[in-house]
Amino acid sequence: MSKKKILVIADSPLAPSGVGTQTRYMIEAMLRTGEFSFVCLAGALKHADYRPVKVDPYGEDWVIHPVDGYGNPNTIRQMLNAYRPDALWFMTDPRFYTWLWNIEDEIRPKVPMIYYHVWDNYPYPKFNKLYYDSNDVVCTISKVTDDIVRTVSPDVKCVRIPHTVNTDVFKNRSEDPKIENLIKKANSKGKMVFFWNNRNARRKQSGTLIFWFKEFLDKVGHDKAMLIMHTEPKDPNGQDLEAIINELGLMNGQVLLSTVKVNPTELSYFYSMADCTVNIADAEGFGLGTLESLSCETPIIVTMTGGMQEQVTNGEDWFGIGLEPASKAIIGSQDVPYIYEDRVSKEDFIEAMLKIYNMSPEDRKALGAAGREHVKENYGMAQYSGLWYKTFKDVFENMGAWDTRKNYKNWEMFEIL
Repeated sequence: MSKKKILVIADSPLAPSGVGTQTRYMIEAMLRTGEFSFVCLAGALKHADYRPVKVDPYGEDWVIHPVDGYGNPNTIRQMLNAYRPDALWFMTDPRFYTWLWNIEDEIRPKVPMIYYHVWDNYPYPKFNKLYYDSNDVVCTISKVTDDIVRTVSPDVKCVRIPHTVNTDVFKNRSEDPKIENLIKKANSKGKMVFFWNNRNARRKQSGTLIFWFKEFLDKVGHDKAMLIMHTEPKDPNGQDLEAIINELGLMNGQVLLSTVKVNPTELSYFYSMADCTVNIADAEGFGLGTLESLSCETPIIVTMTGGMQEQVTNGEDWFGIGLEPASKAIIGSQDVPYIYEDRVSKEDFIEAMLKIYNMSPEDRKALGAAGREHVKENYGMAQYSGLWYKTFKDVFENMGAWDTRKNYKNWEMFEIL
């Protein structure tokens, strides 16, 4: 049986971004079945070399083509003609793919389009309806995103496939001797460690976190706790975190910036060293960092927004503290006319920090252990792999592939008299 060839457009699957990570997990899972091969347009990076790369040990079964942005119409036309793929799979925010849906009439007569949809929040984005309707299948990352697609475009096939995490990599390493070296390097012995692993962007509230963390320290003592932020401190899309730290007088180890990119195993040591991971973003489609934290048995404090509200509780048990938004502002842009911005209050955040701080080590450990079981039960790699395998199989059975395309009706032009 010949392998089904999938053309992928997304962040580079070799990049550490959430989109890149989930793309890699999907590809590796499908390659393990022996039934698929992949050609990837690897975007969202500055490339030094644009030559195609074969990924070891898969050879011709996984080829990456570096591109600027996420490609363009001519690139897609060339890839379709050169590779004759059986499906097109693409992922991230829809505003990056308007150009792709503009040539839907060139793509879908040949191959099904499978869109893995990233979206943060309500109100229902009716302005996305045309985009949703331009796919054969829309796969969603969270219950919020799933509800949005099913409400806005009830006729499109929709499948919820929550993000996953590699629990063999992201696990509790607190007993590993390397942790002691990390504690010495951070000078965190005897202190409660809060961890923040995120992009320094406006919606992530990185600067707000530092200001509020100082007020928390003012209550418990500046030598009692510390915040480690794994991020780019001078990201052009965010704030100058070093300037904020200096302005607030937090240069004596209260806030540390981890700026060196690390691999997933090394990142798991940071989660394991921490007592709690924090994410108070006012918009978050999923929040992969907090899922990784729970997998390492470290409880979380999160805004009850997007996919994070599914992580912190299963509806009965809690695996950290979820902060309900204190305000909902409508923001927007030319590409996104309106979307909620969920802001938590300073008072609620500091209260949550104090609750974690005053919790016994045994209770924090139990909270973290329950969080890992929650991850394994609801976000495990086997579930993720199975859902993608079933989705691809259903697409090929019901919608066909390059040589067997079916159940797609071209747009028709009518003369209006």
